[in-house]
Formats: sequence, structure tokens, C-alpha cells
Amino acid sequence: MRTPRLLAITAASALALGALSASPAGASRAHDPLAKPSGKVVLARGLVGPLTLAVEGKNVYVTQNFTGELDKVAGGKATKVYASKAHNEVGGVSVRDGRVLFAETEGNGESNTDSWLKLLRPDGKARTLAHIRAFENANNPDGVITYGMPDISDECAAQWPTDQFGPPVYEGQLDSHPYATLQTAKTVYVADAGMNAVLAIADDGTITSLAVTPAVPVEITADLATALGAPDCVVGLTYYGESVPTDVEMGPDGKLYVTTLGGGLGEQLPLGAVYKINPKTGHMSQILSGLFTPTGIAVTPKGNMLIAELFANKIVKVRHGETAVHTWTKAPLPAAVEINHRTVFATIDALPPDQGAPDGKVVRYLP
Repeated sequence: MRTPRLLAITAASALALGALSASPAGASRAHDPLAKPSGKVVLARGLVGPLTLAVEGKNVYVTQNFTGELDKVAGGKATKVYASKAHNEVGGVSVRDGRVLFAETEGNGESNTDSWLKLLRPDGKARTLAHIRAFENANNPDGVITYGMPDISDECAAQWPTDQFGPPVYEGQLDSHPYATLQTAKTVYVADAGMNAVLAIADDGTITSLAVTPAVPVEITADLATALGAPDCVVGLTYYGESVPTDVEMGPDGKLYVTTLGGGLGEQLPLGAVYKINPKTGHMSQILSGLFTPTGIAVTPKGNMLIAELFANKIVKVRHGETAVHTWTKAPLPAAVEINHRTVFATIDALPPDQGAPDGKVVRYLP
């Protein structure tokens, strides 16, 4: 299938570009982080592809995925703390008890070729904790899933625009793009957007596939076929797209909350979802659907959620136990959202404009 625009940008731009003031104070404990914000403070700007963010106390970390850089935000600016010498993509930052982890993904401009989970050392260098792509090459967790249109006829398949959308039918392919990480006391959880899986990584680097997020079914209508430039013979068929996990957080119930983009079609249709996963058993259930490009999620101590919908240009809120989605605030291209001591942080303007200089930002919202 066609690589989602967001993921294609991160694979290609990391290579191309690589060749090339306020302290985050906590809000009152009585403040509801889902209350409409009164404004925002820009903590850093001029960033290139700030797709992931991590906050702990006064420490704020952000990745510039497209330049292969990890920054620490303080004093109104972002200061580099790590840069990939190979100009790989750097993303998926998380912090726990001062330990900073991130993912590094190698690409050739067309596809992802290698990936690792790394630990930031005090000297600015990184130590590899796990070789994620090696696990993918050996196991291919979504290799059991058939994507595309399994019911398509040979005659119709010959008319399918493979150059734009990939093969009309295929099984999960070898690909790893670790997009988000979450640290707990003994385990690191990884949402891998290429593998379509959530991984559990132990302290010794052992990797387990905790859950494979399911294919996303889309009925191809006449209007959709026309919009895609697809042949009329696919009208009425169901296309099963890749799920593309983009973030993972833990809720107060001890369950993992995972956002999925919904594949390439998910950048044109509201196919995004949120899944709840039991980290002990891997049992998974979908709790939200109909989201438009959800790339970041934050869960409050009460189980409420904030979700960044990148191409919808807004951050939405969902109350615990509900499925109604409401706009929390409008924001240009929000990618990551985090809650720290009831204070909400986010990255906005996360994708570079077609013209002009990139101006990605880290912001803190005011109660």
C-alpha cells in the first residue's frame, strides 16, 4: 500500500535534511487538564519535525525527527543533547526517573532499513538497548495479516494503480518504524508504525510482540474510487489497510492506550482509532474510532484522554468511559501531546510547510 504521507516524510526527510521562555510549572492540583485552555506559551520554536515529546518535572525533551536530533527544552529554546551521526531519524522519546530513551530509524529515502531502541547517556552519546529491526526480520508479527483487497479478481487487480498504492493484495511486510516509547519500572513499550505492533522490551533487550493492531477495513465507494483514481471494478470491495500505531501511554487502570493512524487512507478519511491493551495478557479492544490522523495521546490520572489529530488541526478530549469526542483546542498540525502534573504540553506546526522555513514548536497550555 502507499506509505502514509507522515511516515514517508519521516523516512525521506531525515536523510535529506540530515545532509543539510517559560519554565514548565505545574498547574494547581484542582485544575482539570481537560478544561478549555486560556492560552499557550511557546517554549521552543524553529523545530524541524517535532513529532514526539516527553515531559518529567521541569525536564522537557523533543525530537526533531527530520534532522535526527533530540533536544532538551529550557529557557525558551531547544538545546541539542543527541544527534544521529548517520543522519537517521530520531523519535519516540520518553523519560522516566531521569532516564531518557528514544528510537532511531535508518532509511534509504524510500523505506525503513533498520531501527533501534537507545538510551541517552550523560555524555550525549547513546547506548543501544534493543535492535528492533532484527526482531522484525526474525518474526514479522503482522505477517499473518492480509492487507489490500483479498476478494479482488485477477482482471481487476491488473488495473489497480500499484505505483501509487502498492499491491492490491499482500501480507504484512518486513518494516519497522518505532514511533513512540513508554517506560515502566521493568518494561519499555514501543508503538511500531511499520510493524503494526506494540512491543514489550525487557531490561536485557529481549523483545516480545505484545499485540498486533488489526487491519482497518474501508468499503470502497464510487466516490472514494474516483478520488483515489482507482478502477471502477474495485467499487463495493473492502480494502484492509495497515493500522500504523503512533503512540502508547498507560492509563490509571494499568492498561496501555494506543493510537493508530489508519494507514495511507487514514490521511484522507477518519480511520484512526484508540485501542486498550492489557500489558499482562496482550488482550486488545478498540475503545475509539473515527479519529482523523491521531498521532499523540495523553491519559490523565482519572482516565480522561487528550488526542492530537494532526491533519484535523486540533487536540480533542474524551472523558473516561465515554466515546464522544470534543475539540479541546484548535492547533496547527499538532503531533504530540503530554500531561505532566495536570499541565498540558504539545508540539504544533509539526510538519514543515511546502514553502518557507520549518517552525515546529513546543508549547505549554495555560489553564
